[in-house]
Amino acid sequence: MSQTITASVEQRQAAALALRNARAERQPIAPLASSHGIATLADAYAVQQLNTQEALRQGRRLVGRKIGLTSLAVQQQLGVDQPDFGMLFADMEVPDGGEIDCSRLIQPKAEGEIAFVLGRALLREDTTLAELISAVDYVLPAIEIVDSAIVDWKISLADTVADNASSALYVLGKQPTRLSALDLRLEGMLLEKNRTQAAIGVGAACLGNPLDACLWLARTMAEVGRPLQAGDVLLSGALGPMTPVAAGDHLHLRLTRLGEVGCHFC
Repeated sequence: MSQTITASVEQRQAAALALRNARAERQPIAPLASSHGIATLADAYAVQQLNTQEALRQGRRLVGRKIGLTSLAVQQQLGVDQPDFGMLFADMEVPDGGEIDCSRLIQPKAEGEIAFVLGRALLREDTTLAELISAVDYVLPAIEIVDSAIVDWKISLADTVADNASSALYVLGKQPTRLSALDLRLEGMLLEKNRTQAAIGVGAACLGNPLDACLWLARTMAEVGRPLQAGDVLLSGALGPMTPVAAGDHLHLRLTRLGEVGCHFC
């Protein structure tokens, strides 16, 4: 987050518009460094902020955040080496067992995750682990549908950050579980596509512990002036590699103690 902005105002605005158009038209675009001069992390978050402001202006409702690139496996897939964050809006939520229209998406993939729901706000840049744990109301199994507006997923960290951390949709399970007596490092994950194993993982794959990922997020969001609020959903990051999906696919996620969640693509 310490890099300085190098792109001009016009370049950042043009990149934000290009991403919006790519998603609206379902047509991917070239990487932003070559096409719009968006190369630094600060540039990328500035572009993300422009599109967040535009979404809010259009009446979309912010209901949480997602943490990306917390799994070493996903980092290796994408060639990056640090986490990022993106915004979750109410219209991104899909009901458990619901259908996802692939015409809304460009080149979707899916990840199995643990979602945290906050019972109270986390406003401080020096939020402690104890404060985070006491603020978490419950956790849920979750599937995140990621989707890149960059052609062929040829993304840098700046590309995915600018593109709202490549987040498109998410599905939450319906079995809330309290954190007490859980060791999330040991939470096993099995993601099946069409009744066949597609990905496996464990909580420890998410920055060592999904709680550590959420603590990073809480501090970071306070630092950038969008602190986490009561009721926010936090998608804490993938527990294993991404799985490509297409129309006709069915996903079913099982976590060891946190339950199940699924969706269908049409």
